[in-house]
Amino acid sequence: MPYLTRRGLAASALLALSARPGAAQPAYPSQPIRVIVPFSAGTSDTIARLVGQEMSKALGQPVVVENRAGAGGNIGTEATARATPDGYTICLGTISSHAINPGIFPRLPYDVQRDFAPITQLAAQPNALAVTQNFPARDVAELVARLKARPGETVFASSGVGTSVHLAGALFAQLTGTQIEHVPYRGSGQVTTALLSGEVPMAFDNLSSVLPFAREGKLRILGVTGLERSAAAPEIPTVADTVPGFESLSWHGFFAPAATPPAVIARLHREAVAALAAPVVAARFQELGITPVGNTPEAFRAFVASETTRWGEVARRAQIRIE
Repeated sequence: MPYLTRRGLAASALLALSARPGAAQPAYPSQPIRVIVPFSAGTSDTIARLVGQEMSKALGQPVVVENRAGAGGNIGTEATARATPDGYTICLGTISSHAINPGIFPRLPYDVQRDFAPITQLAAQPNALAVTQNFPARDVAELVARLKARPGETVFASSGVGTSVHLAGALFAQLTGTQIEHVPYRGSGQVTTALLSGEVPMAFDNLSSVLPFAREGKLRILGVTGLERSAAAPEIPTVADTVPGFESLSWHGFFAPAATPPAVIARLHREAVAALAAPVVAARFQELGITPVGNTPEAFRAFVASETTRWGEVARRAQIRIE
């Protein structure tokens, strides 16, 4: 009888342990994973869907992209920061949401370093300095000379105040010692239309947006904004060839809410990096002029911190603020 009592007590103890929260958690993932893209359909959306589709094959669960645009990316990004840190809600963060916005919004509803667990940087893409077909300057050197000879007379367009291409223009002016007035539009499509019509003489825009028109001879690209030429357009020089130190890359990466379990982060990181190597993803990235990255969570966190500092200083010097 004493033996049976001890056995019963042991069984009861095991039952109690199994009832504790987290004692018998199902293997991750056991349900669909949501990727919040804090912008409307575009390059960010394309990257999230491409990578997500490949990840779902390895994870055995759908990776569902949800566009939640607004407030320069702040709405969707905040939603991720406030989500349950269980690996079932992550976001596609960008240079805007995680590096520029902290320097231009006085009251950001999230803290980039405190509220997120970086997973990996997925991609980097250069922008382009484009001009109308009949613009007098034929290269970046001639453009700089013209801007210096006629300070304040030339405007440049971008897809909006505080966007990465807006700050690319601000950085260009700072490094060249020139004055260029900024004309914001509502999206890359409107910028391209304004260039094609001659409404504006020059713009910083996504390379993938203006490259097709440049190849049709409808506008000209004076330079790409990376330190190296783009594989999508190796014939185009870099702006840095003429303006040393000039670099402005749009980048994208996956972030989870802070306190997401390390094992979950490791699984998401592993599958995201593997997805970047998938032929369908690699081919589409090359077509768009996007470079896959796939760094470690630690390296990505350090990169975001350096980018936040860098673009915060550019915004401060240019007095770019969104109230």
